Amino acid sequence: QVPLVESGGRLVQAGDSLRLSCAAPGGTFTRYSMAWFRQAPGKERELAAALTGTGTSTYYRDSVKGRFTISRDNAKNTVYLQMNSLKPEDTAVYYCAAAPYGSTLYVTSHDYHYWGQGTQVTVSS
Repeated sequence: QVPLVESGGRLVQAGDSLRLSCAAPGGTFTRYSMAWFRQAPGKERELAAALTGTGTSTYYRDSVKGRFTISRDNAKNTVYLQMNSLKPEDTAVYYCAAAPYGSTLYVTSHDYHYWGQGTQVTVSS
């Protein structure tokens, strides 16, 4: 088990910025590829961004490219999602996820074995 704990979600206005954090327990954090998924009410969970164990490869879904940045601090066992120029359609529960092979960039949810409890992001217009 890899317990993941997200934080940082809250109510913001359109155009605001927000940074989400996901803390993982100690250990070989670089062994895990990490991702942020999100799920809006009535919609399926979707991948927002992902990165490999060393952070050298990243993925962003088209709707967040240029606005979101995923990063990690392996010394702190933490992954971040910086979200700028937020839009009402970004409203969702955001989940941190970990896949146990850090050298590969995974883009489907079934590749991620460990999940956080989620943090709510609400963007008002």
